Amino acid sequence: MPAARRPDPRPDPRPDPRPPRAFDAVILAGGEARRLGGQDKPGLTVGGRTLVENVVAAVREARRTIVVGPERPIPGVRFAREHPPGGGPVPALAAGLAQVTAPWVALLAGDLPFLGRAHIHALLDVAPPGRGAVMLDDGGREQWLAGVWPAAGLRGALAAYTGRSLRGLLAPLAGARLTPPGRPWFDCDTITDLEEAHMHVLNEWTALACKELGIDPATVDRDQILDLTKEVAHGVARPAAPLTAYLLGLAQGAGTAPEDAVARLTTLAKNWPAAATGTLTEG
Repeated sequence: MPAARRPDPRPDPRPDPRPPRAFDAVILAGGEARRLGGQDKPGLTVGGRTLVENVVAAVREARRTIVVGPERPIPGVRFAREHPPGGGPVPALAAGLAQVTAPWVALLAGDLPFLGRAHIHALLDVAPPGRGAVMLDDGGREQWLAGVWPAAGLRGALAAYTGRSLRGLLAPLAGARLTPPGRPWFDCDTITDLEEAHMHVLNEWTALACKELGIDPATVDRDQILDLTKEVAHGVARPAAPLTAYLLGLAQGAGTAPEDAVARLTTLAKNWPAAATGTLTEG
């Protein structure tokens, strides 16, 4: 099995200066999420918090944060709904923009698990006066729900616009395009996207945990350990999975674990009913 991969770079978690421009944030968190089976996409959890909570955290320096979508228990957030409901991103933007008072507005999707405050700062830094800045993905495509815009220019463009696409509305206002590190433009439109986001978090956790424990991540066969705990959880009992991983670590630390310890434990879990017969019937 391949060793654990190092995580993608993420924004530096240390405090950084306030953004250079005062801004509000409009987060579009409605829609039907058809490719996710109609699930509440912004309410799905990645890395211990919901997708929309992560976006709200990324814009915590905004004067106002307006979430366009169903109300949720998120402190300090204003809510709005588009008219008509389900009318698409342009009506949703109009509903959020009605509550904006700052000279700049960050327009963001509600399902960006890797977005951080440093990415918002970077967009505000590169936006020229009177023009917006939009993120590009790693394929060079504009991500229109990951950008910052002058509020006055956006209002004027919206008042004259009769189309339905954000591209048609925003492209004439874009003065800068930026591909920041950390894949902050990545959104969770499908189950595959959601699984990828979970794996990203797992990669990052593996690297950080190894750092705390003084372990070289290259020596950790993460996938093999995950396969082991999966077999134990399904074949023995769910609480036995973390206990098994802990016992394996103790044995390896003590130098008593055989080289094929993971394989032995996996086989034991697969054959658990037969292996446990004597233990379970002893009275």
